[in-house]
Amino acid sequence: MKPKVSIVVPIYNVEAYLSRCLDSLLSQTMKELEIIAVNDGSTDGCRPILDRYADQDDRLIVIHQANSGVSAARNVGIRIAQGEYIGFVDPDDWVETDMYDQLYRSATEDQADIVMCSYTREFGTHAKVKHFQLPDKTVYRGDEVQSKLLRRLIGPLKEEMANPEFLDAWGTVWSKLYRSELIKENGIGFIDLAIVGTNEDSLFNIHTVYHARSFVFLNRPYYHYWRVNAASLTSSYKADLKDKWFRLYGFMESFIAEKRLPPEYSTALNNRICLNTLGLGLNTINGSGIPAWEKIKKLSTILHDSRIKSSFEHFEAGYCPVIWRVFYWSAKLRFVLGYYVMLQSIEHLRKMAR
Repeated sequence: MKPKVSIVVPIYNVEAYLSRCLDSLLSQTMKELEIIAVNDGSTDGCRPILDRYADQDDRLIVIHQANSGVSAARNVGIRIAQGEYIGFVDPDDWVETDMYDQLYRSATEDQADIVMCSYTREFGTHAKVKHFQLPDKTVYRGDEVQSKLLRRLIGPLKEEMANPEFLDAWGTVWSKLYRSELIKENGIGFIDLAIVGTNEDSLFNIHTVYHARSFVFLNRPYYHYWRVNAASLTSSYKADLKDKWFRLYGFMESFIAEKRLPPEYSTALNNRICLNTLGLGLNTINGSGIPAWEKIKKLSTILHDSRIKSSFEHFEAGYCPVIWRVFYWSAKLRFVLGYYVMLQSIEHLRKMAR
């Protein structure tokens, strides 16, 4: 029998978390599903764990391959998925037992191409639900999908700037269920992180949402996003992050031009570029072994980049809360020392909140 839902799980060296993830998927109240676990060259104990689970439940399909990256692993899962809908789960996360039952029910009842839920950020010692200022259920159809969601995936405008931390809250793939035909008939896949650094999820969603004619948001936190194991910008320095993010912006610019999207999409992308000076700055100050003077020099290079300077010329900082307004005005005016001091303060507060 063809499964209703295919769940793709890319796996690389997550031995400590894998059983928790698989248990949450195999205990779903929806039984008509397949779980495609793509073991992307793990060198720890993931392989025997996967093989043991597969022996116990034939809904688990295990693929072992040489390490090729999370995007390649997800693309393999997409190719072999048989379900009417496709979902993605990261192997250090877990889901509520009725997540796919609820998402699939909404997808069929509302005839939706994409269904999204909220999520809980798990920090080990505490958890925080990601709050969206929306009703329990919101349905977007026709032109609304592009005007209210596609543009938001490119970047924020006006009042949306009041919550810079929401920049990519809509861009995650693991909080969604996609109609399989939407992905396969349009040849949509994930681009390698070696090219864009991060946000391969957002690029994937930009393409899926562009082709979608219906989208449902359920304001219920069915997904648990494990932050303890996250190799985030605030925990590891990436020397080439700026170059990769500029490639990401290039893909978005090409998409806007190719689809002949309205001017507000370019404004939204400029706002994204400006907001991302926070991520670039945090990445820089977390460079271990780099003296403070050299970090300040690197920060100056970021703020004096011609693309960033151009984006700040039209930046809507007035919509940001006061503290963020001060931070982004420091970046816009290229006040490097103020930018550096505020980054240090932000990083300290983030560590205190974990």
